[in-house]
Amino acid sequence: MSAVKIIAIGDNVCDKYLSRGKMYPGGQCVNTCAYAAANGVPSAYLGKFGSDEVAAYNQKILHELGIDTSHCRHFEGENGFAMVTLKGNDRVFLGSNKGGVAKEHSFDFTQEDLEYIKGFNLIYTNLNSYIEEDLPFLHTAGVPIAYDFSTRWTDAYLEKVCPYVTVAILSCAHLSAEDRAREMQKAADHGVSIVLGTIGEDGSYVLYNGKTYYASAVHADDVIDTMGAGDSYFAAFLCSLLKSSKSGALLEGTEEENVAHLQEAMQIGAAFAAKMCAKEGAFGYGTPIVGRTEL
Repeated sequence: MSAVKIIAIGDNVCDKYLSRGKMYPGGQCVNTCAYAAANGVPSAYLGKFGSDEVAAYNQKILHELGIDTSHCRHFEGENGFAMVTLKGNDRVFLGSNKGGVAKEHSFDFTQEDLEYIKGFNLIYTNLNSYIEEDLPFLHTAGVPIAYDFSTRWTDAYLEKVCPYVTVAILSCAHLSAEDRAREMQKAADHGVSIVLGTIGEDGSYVLYNGKTYYASAVHADDVIDTMGAGDSYFAAFLCSLLKSSKSGALLEGTEEENVAHLQEAMQIGAAFAAKMCAKEGAFGYGTPIVGRTEL
């Protein structure tokens, strides 16, 4: 296997747990970088930092994890944050500042950025990253794009984003089996090669080459916090595919071999997600809350 690495382009926040008085580094892109590192895949983060203590803390943790942030943007103002509490072991979002400086400033990607991005095997991003208008440009790098649609896609959004995406994850626990299958097919019809549909504790499905395959969830014995469960599943799934290849491609074998790799990746993703549910926050590193706790 050749060396593989992932770049996550988009959001970073601190999740402020009012019920604990602690905040934790997070945001789906930062989570993905941390989870990639835990799965033995080097990663880089390209995002937008504010100038406050929240931004400083996230940068400190990324540095400790050995994640490259050399191409990040820095702006005066408030970093992204979300306010969270717990109901039992489930995290409940109370609100956010919608990314702080991230929503106010564009990436303004350059040719230099593009050359840097070409050095990675995979781009990860998501619908919280204010990146939709940049996808056509990022697509020209020739690097596959993995995209998390969470639960908040529409037909128009799928039509806009999917043509630039190679692998997608849709959180479908709120949908019936029929609706889940229909929505996954919509993404495939718009050009997505690998479509994941997760249904929480009931497992996950992958749609590939017109066929759907199922994997059961792995149930953690000691669930502390479900924050990042979907991100950890997707990151471990992607890392498994990359690590199983000889060329660094997501899939490179016969259909039978690719299906086997996908099914193995789903199982690895499920096991890793269960493991992460035993940590506070998305991946730990809690610290006392700084900054405001109201909107």
